[in-house]
Amino acid sequence: MQLVVARVGRAHGIKGEVTVEVRTDEPELRLAPGAVLATDPASAGPLTIETGRVHSGRLLLRFEGVRDRNAAEALRNTLLIAEVDPDATPEDPDEYYDHQLMDLDVVTKDGAEVGRITEISHLPSQDLFVVERADGSEALIPFVAEIVVEIDLEEQRAVIDPPPGLIDDQVARDEVADGHSVSSRDVENTSSGEEA
Repeated sequence: MQLVVARVGRAHGIKGEVTVEVRTDEPELRLAPGAVLATDPASAGPLTIETGRVHSGRLLLRFEGVRDRNAAEALRNTLLIAEVDPDATPEDPDEYYDHQLMDLDVVTKDGAEVGRITEISHLPSQDLFVVERADGSEALIPFVAEIVVEIDLEEQRAVIDPPPGLIDDQVARDEVADGHSVSSRDVENTSSGEEA
């Protein structure tokens, strides 16, 4: 199975290094020197990591054959893709790969069905489950231990203990407001100022 592990950012310096936006919880494994990564677009790769280092809180990589700023800048916005065993799990038992969480049924502690996870949104402050409800509306569930109390991969479900208003409030906001339909994502973004 292929997973996006990073996106190439700007060139750094004149010797072919690039900044990368890390999209994996295991950069030391997935983005280590010697790793061979597929790319999107495919024409940019495959790329082999030659060196990696952290500079001012950002990961910098140099790829084999990329020796100058122009070659590095040509890779900007390229997605780096690692081949991952679909049965592999992260070392930390409280961590999950996105593909493990997709399509899990979401239920409350008392057994009420909420919906199905259709997307995991990685925001700077926290991750969110985007849950499609039976009526087609979406609910946004913060993936934090206080709310998501159990992930059962065998039963293919996520059990949540939502605070008052998290689920019901989103449903109410999905209904017609001033004669216009409003999505919970629009309301969440407006009220919290977070990006989607």
